[in-house]
Amino acid sequence: MLQNILIAYGLDPQYYQTRPFGSGLINHTWKVTGGDQQFILQRINKKVFKSPLDIAENLHTISVYLSENSPAYVFAAPLPAVDGRLLIESEGEYFRLSPFISNSHTVDFLTQSSQAYEAARQFGKFTFLLRGMDTARLKYPLADFHNLTLRISQFENALVKADKEKIRQGATEIKMAEYDSAIGNVYDDLVNGKRIPLRVIHHDTKINNVLFDEEGKGLAVIDLDTVMPGYFISDVGDMMRTYLSEANEEETDLNKIKVRENFFAAIYAGYMEQMGSVLTNDEKNLFIYAGKFMIYMQAIRFLTDFLNGDVYYPVKYPLHNLERAKNQFRLLESYVAAEPKFANIISQFQNPAAPQHARPVNLL
Repeated sequence: MLQNILIAYGLDPQYYQTRPFGSGLINHTWKVTGGDQQFILQRINKKVFKSPLDIAENLHTISVYLSENSPAYVFAAPLPAVDGRLLIESEGEYFRLSPFISNSHTVDFLTQSSQAYEAARQFGKFTFLLRGMDTARLKYPLADFHNLTLRISQFENALVKADKEKIRQGATEIKMAEYDSAIGNVYDDLVNGKRIPLRVIHHDTKINNVLFDEEGKGLAVIDLDTVMPGYFISDVGDMMRTYLSEANEEETDLNKIKVRENFFAAIYAGYMEQMGSVLTNDEKNLFIYAGKFMIYMQAIRFLTDFLNGDVYYPVKYPLHNLERAKNQFRLLESYVAAEPKFANIISQFQNPAAPQHARPVNLL
């Protein structure tokens, strides 16, 4: 099959090697190498992305906009096939080919706050460069992806339908979800009141979605399938959720889940360096809330799936999703406890006596 895909892009299979590449869990990815040419070939996961053509159209729209307004920006836009198609369909699967960015690499684990700073700077830069684009031009590859109101409703429905044993097993986490429900009230208020604007948001800001150069500096963001209109709290919140704790969401030893305050400072410094001039006052006031928003939403998504019988997230053992929920609720607890320190960090950045460009050196 892959040979036919390469031919569709004008590449002779006998001159190119195709090997599995990267650690992504959603799409299947290969690196295609031939002579001095390198490409990334991906098969889009149709179980996750029901309308692959929507993704292709979004990326084409963004590529055209950036080429006209920010031509120097590194954007690995999918290449058109020989016949001009943005995607190649073969045996019911969809494939795309993109250029490989030379002298670049990704990292799977954050080991230093400077990486968080570079990543936040790149995600902020991406949204900043697209600030003039009409979000109505983009489609929603994953409708309601970060709709907290919907996630709470799904949790409440699962609670009604769940069997008694699951409710008993998850009793503590159910109480936590209900106790922290005010986080959802804030979300309802900002959406219903249209308090903050829709922007072009990445929606999946884990660290391996950033390209770094050989010196560890950020180059660009990748894996753009989830790019669509959204609120800035999605990107900032996802960085808080996945960068602040050294332990990831699979960790079952809750004592290892601790918030690293210097990583919060790094996220703030990097993102605000790019977006500080365009965020509204309401958005700036929601910066700390962004972390609570994403951590709480992921916690109740894991809990909901556990109550529903593990129908969405793959599990390796019977209580896997419940353990994930416990993990995220502990992270939320640690995050809330650190809020005063986060506020102090922000105030230091905002202090006119300490220029913002100097702050990463002092705080990270």
